[in-house]
Amino acid sequence: MANTTNHGSSIKNDDTYEALREDGASKEKAARIANAQANDSQKPSVKGGKASPYENWTKDELYERAQELKIDGRSGMTKGELIEALRDS
Repeated sequence: MANTTNHGSSIKNDDTYEALREDGASKEKAARIANAQANDSQKPSVKGGKASPYENWTKDELYERAQELKIDGRSGMTKGELIEALRDS
């Protein structure tokens, strides 16, 4: 991916940041991961755990995860809204 965007000195790896944002990661999460990957003293994997994408989860599974994270308004959310809220958390 050819990236010409510079997100400033606070983002150490612009390509990783952009890829994570395109995949739905929040700005904060994308920045944390991109900066960790750019730091030689840290050894984060390119991809996190082995959980399947939220789209493959049932609505009940998404609700339970939202409950664990104490996401407000989760009981009235659709599956799509739960996915968005989880990605933004």
